Parts: sequence; structure tokens; C-alpha cells
Amino acid sequence: MRRHGGFPHWIRVASGLPRERVVSINVEAGESLPTTGGFAGVIVTGSGAMVTERRDWSEATAAWLADAARAGLPIFGICYGHQLLAHALGGVVGDNPAGREMGTFEIELLPPAADDVLLAPMPERFAVQLTHQQSVLKVPEGAVVLARSALDPVQAFRWGDNAWGVQFHPEFSATHMRGYIQARKVALQREGLDPAAMVAQVAATPEGRRVMRRFVHHATGLARTNG
Repeated sequence: MRRHGGFPHWIRVASGLPRERVVSINVEAGESLPTTGGFAGVIVTGSGAMVTERRDWSEATAAWLADAARAGLPIFGICYGHQLLAHALGGVVGDNPAGREMGTFEIELLPPAADDVLLAPMPERFAVQLTHQQSVLKVPEGAVVLARSALDPVQAFRWGDNAWGVQFHPEFSATHMRGYIQARKVALQREGLDPAAMVAQVAATPEGRRVMRRFVHHATGLARTNG
């Protein structure tokens, strides 16, 4: 997977953003969080860490996200970023009671998605790429749950008008998903899962990518309006 780059590169390419319009901050490596001025929006990547570990860099990022969300800055949290955003705003994150969710899965939009800026145009059900063991167990006060899957009742939520979390990985191609399954082969077998069958079920998920591109369009549109 390292040959294909990492989360920031995958997200930038999948979202259609040119390199000069993106600033990538590696908070886990100790890079300082910026001021929010001058940014159209924020995309929070996945991570190999767990939100419940309460690492210093993670908690500092959560506090930054809470301030940014309350200020109205558009935010799009992916997987760990989805969970961290929920935690930052007062939600609860923990181990998914249904266990690991990994591979290509179908999610179902809930009624509130019909009025959501990002999800309203999407089909009621569509496939996404998933790999996680923890989930948002309770959304923050005032948040709206927008989508669910068979193994996770909070696949997407919105807080306020401009902050979203999605448990799935819109930046993953089928190649990324297969690579992740193969990398976790031993752990999956220990859990009684069949990695070969999981790899065989991986499919393209263009609708997931479309959700992230709609966020970029929304955030840049707001920036021009407020310009």
C-alpha cells in the first residue's frame, strides 16, 4: 500500500483537488495545527490509531475541530476523522459491538439525508469501502444520523450546517481495499473471517467518492460566497 502513497494523497486525488490548493498537516508526526483563516474547508483522514486511546495529538486535534465546527468552517471527517469529530463535539466512540467491518459494503440512507447538501442526490443504497473496528456509538447532541449499514448504525452524520462525518473511505479504490484486506490477512483469519472471500467481494464504489467531491464543491462554493 505504501507504493500507492497515503491518506492525504489518496484524498486529494479522489476529491479532484489540484496539489496547490491543498495543505496537508500530519498532526501525529507533531506538525502544528494551523489557524482556520484562509481555508475553505477541512478533510480529516483516517488513522491507524484509536480515538479511545486519547493520544495527545488526537485530543489536541479534537479541540481544534470543535472550535472550527462551532465557527462554521466546513469539515469532512473520514473513518478516524468521523469518529474524532463526533468525540470532539461530545459524542461517544468505542469498539463496534458488531465487530470489524472491512471490505465493500452497502450503506442505506436514512430519511434526514433527503435534505442533506451532500447526500440528497445520492441513491438510497450504495456501496462504499470500509475498514474499522471502532464506531460512533452515540452522536453529539444536535447531530443528525444520515446513513447506516448492517454492522454500523452511524455510517454518516451531520452536525450543524457544515460538519460531516462518514465512517466509510470515499478515497479508497478497489485496489486500496484489496490491499488493506491482504495486509490484515492474519488478523482476519484469527477472527474467523475469510480474507480471500472478502477480496473477491471488493468492488468499485464511485458513489462514495461522489460524496466527498460534493463536500469539496460545497466548501469552495461557501468560500467564494463569503469571499
